[in-house]
Order: sequence, then C-alpha cells, then structure tokens
Amino acid sequence: MLKGKTVVLGVSSSIAAYKIANLASMLVKQHANVRVIMTQNATNFITPTTFETLTGQKCLVDTFDRNFEFQVEHVSLAKQADIFMIAPATANVIAKVSHGLADDMLTTTFLACKAPKYLAPAMNTRMYENPITQDNLNICRKYGMHIIEPASGYLACGDTGAGKMPEPETLLEYILQELACEKDLAGKKVLVTAGPTREAIDPVRYITNHSTGKMGYAIARAAARRGAEVTLVSGPVDLKAPMGVKLVPVVSARDMFDAVTSVSAEQDAIIKAAAVADYRPAVVGAEKTKKSDGNMNIELERTDDILAWLGAHRREGQVLCGFSMETQNMLENSRAKLVKKNVDMIVANSLRTAGAGFGTDTNIVTVITKDGAEELALMSKDQVAHELLNRIFAAKH
Repeated sequence: MLKGKTVVLGVSSSIAAYKIANLASMLVKQHANVRVIMTQNATNFITPTTFETLTGQKCLVDTFDRNFEFQVEHVSLAKQADIFMIAPATANVIAKVSHGLADDMLTTTFLACKAPKYLAPAMNTRMYENPITQDNLNICRKYGMHIIEPASGYLACGDTGAGKMPEPETLLEYILQELACEKDLAGKKVLVTAGPTREAIDPVRYITNHSTGKMGYAIARAAARRGAEVTLVSGPVDLKAPMGVKLVPVVSARDMFDAVTSVSAEQDAIIKAAAVADYRPAVVGAEKTKKSDGNMNIELERTDDILAWLGAHRREGQVLCGFSMETQNMLENSRAKLVKKNVDMIVANSLRTAGAGFGTDTNIVTVITKDGAEELALMSKDQVAHELLNRIFAAKH
C-alpha cells in the first residue's frame, strides 16, 4: 500500500520511543521505505540498532557522522521524504521545531523538509497543558504541521491525564490517510450507510440482523483516503470509525432515514451498504413483555424505504448505489431493485457464496447497472471498496 513511499520517523527522548519500533515494522510490512532519525537522548530508551534491524536502513543520530554516502545527508533525506512524523515528540523538540531551531540531525532534517509533517506529543500532563507548550503547538499548526492529539491515561511518571502518545496502530492510520491513495476524490461529498438497524419490541428486546458493517466501513475508509468528504451513517456495530470520516451513529431504521435524508441533497454519491430492517413492531411495549405459557404474535409494519426515497428525490448529477443481499434469484431480484428504486448501481452478493456475506473480511459482488452485470473476483472488502468507488465516480462522467 505504501510501495515507493519514503516515511521519515523522528524519535525523541520519551519512554514512548520503544513503541516506534512496532510502527517501523508495520510500515515495512506496508512496503514503505522507512528512515529513522533519533535524538541523542532517545538512544537511552531504544538503540539505533533496533531500528536498523527492522528497516534495513542506517538510523541517523549524529549530524556530523562521516559514515554516509557523498551527499548532505539531512538535505538528501528531507528531499526523499513523502511524510515526516516525529513520534514521540517531546516538549523540547516541539519548542525547537516551532521556532525553527535546528541543532541536531532530527531538527535540521525536519526544518529542511517540505513534505507533510506530523507531531505526536508525548510528555507529562502538566508539561503538555503548560501554556508555553500549547502556544508552541499552535505555532506548529500555523505553519501547517499536523498535531496528533495525545491520548489520556496512566502515564509512566505515575500521573493520569493527557500526554500519552497514541498507539502505533493509530499513528499508522495517519500515515496511510496521507499517503496510501491518490486524492482523486478531493472535493467530492460521499455518504455511506453501514451496519444493521435495531427495531425495538420493548425496552429489553429488539429485531435486528447479522450485518457487521465491515463492507460499509471499508467503503467509507477508502473514500476518505482518496480525499472525499465522507459522512458515515452507521447502525450499532463493533467497529472503530475510519479516520477522517464524520460518523453519525443511529439505532433504528427511522433514525437512519432521518440522518440520511437530512444531508442527502448535498452529496455527490450515496452508497447504501446498511442492512436496514424492512419491518418493525407496530407497537413498542413500554415495559418488558413477560413470558407466558402460550405463543406470542408481534404485529409488524413497514419501515421507511430509504433507497426508494433517495431515488425519488435525487438531485441532478448525484450517483446512487444500493446493496442487495440475496439467498436466491440474486440477479433477477437485484435488477428489479435497480429499476424500482431508480438508482444507478446495485451491488449484489449471495449469502450462499463462500467468501461473501456477513462478518467476513472478503466479498464476492456483482455490480449491476442499466448496462449489464459485472461479477468481481473474490477480494478483500477494502479492495472491493476501491473497485466500487472507481465505478461509481466513472458513472458521473
């Protein structure tokens, strides 16, 4: 995903420095060219050899190290960088870079670099909240640097509060958001729905389905990485919201209808990947329904048809994409849905097909438009997401 990209990691002297070894390893697995620069004090927490072993590249510490190729090393590395992230970023290093000080290999290279710059502060809560540090961070923002907000929790010093460096997985997400994809959807607004809905029977019980939201979340993540402004309307799922996405959590079909229709007019594309309930209890019990010896019947009524409403109220140039999960007659049912709902595309899959369906990390889908049907090969849901976005935005031209 990061093949051909150079990621420069700056490591300053915080106990959190040991976590960057994991980040470096994850970046290498993404096929990035990873270069690490350490401050001299950072070597007290983790050795340069660790990073050299993980990245296969010399770890730089000394500005005047003569053991390098014939070039001005800090300038050469600054030119190579596609992104420069200092993590952990101590209060001292933040103070330096906010004022253009360049007195070691890390800060010199940082000052010479024109690539996107990220700082992940890591320090004691009192140091982080000190007005001087906050002023320095604001200066960094003024000059276009991205500040990754620290987490709150128990710190190595024994205090509890803000100042904890985010986990490597979070730092990786920032890098992927910046570099993983071309920003070919910049300026586009995309609305994605995902997950199931829950239709209450009483305060305890509800009707739902097996949707996990993985496909919808993959689409939202892919669109955001490609530069789109993404709104994700999600039913209850056990997934973390993708970075750079506006999450609108909902519970019921009516909640989702209201959330979607309130912003639909401004969207360039709407992708309805949610598994919305078709029926809900006609009457919701105010108290828990008690068990009895006989059977129980629940009268159901239709929920609002979100996709049909969108098809009837679409604006000119807007692309609508629906999903169809079937167990039989997949193509026939999906073609009928395409026409009935007045949409541009239906993404159909069968619960009977191995590798597709709820809860899997892969999918096999058939893309149905007025021009025909195209079956895609088995691939990850992240890959499917990009394939769908390619076709959705090709439909606009």
